[in-house]
Amino acid sequence: MSRHPEVKWAQRVDKVYITVLLPDAKNAKVNLEPVGVFTFSASAGAEDHLYELKLDLYDKVDVEESKINIGLRTVFCVLEKAEKKWWKKLLRGDDKAPHYVKVDWDKWADEDDDTGPADVDMGGMEGLGGMGGMGGMDFSKFANMGGMGDMGDDAIGDDFDDSDDEDQEMAKPGEQNTVKAGREAKSEEHVSSEVEGAPEGKADGAPGT
Repeated sequence: MSRHPEVKWAQRVDKVYITVLLPDAKNAKVNLEPVGVFTFSASAGAEDHLYELKLDLYDKVDVEESKINIGLRTVFCVLEKAEKKWWKKLLRGDDKAPHYVKVDWDKWADEDDDTGPADVDMGGMEGLGGMGGMGGMDFSKFANMGGMGDMGDDAIGDDFDDSDDEDQEMAKPGEQNTVKAGREAKSEEHVSSEVEGAPEGKADGAPGT
């Protein structure tokens, strides 16, 4: 049975901030539909429990202009509203918001104070509609990526390949000893040949008379 991650939200007249709190999330999948349906799934914890989330947002959103940032502890989304107006609440319908959906007071702003006490820095975030840092992928394709963990495997494999090539070029310790012994044997043979070819009486290195 899946669990629900904790969610915090805040808004401005033109956007909605959604933060999914789930440390060390694996295989994170996020999807956003123009009608205002936000879904999230990932596994986390020592036993890789499945966490799932579906939010029927109060109104429509602009998927192309929305952005996302996946961190080690949170998934932070900036959803662009299709129509610039203040929402009465995050979710549509008359039901009370689930217990795991809470107001993000750090980002909250009242309708008469659009900038808020500490407006959000959106630098470095990827676009959901055209994620330039990920090959121009749109938000729906991002949902099928199966997380971000597989992106580094090829690079790691290349590093190991390079190290293997270096190992092949270097002699192993046993081979180094063999080479050294061979060199010493050749040196002894060379000295011996010089002694054998020396004039008589000087073979032992004695001074001449």
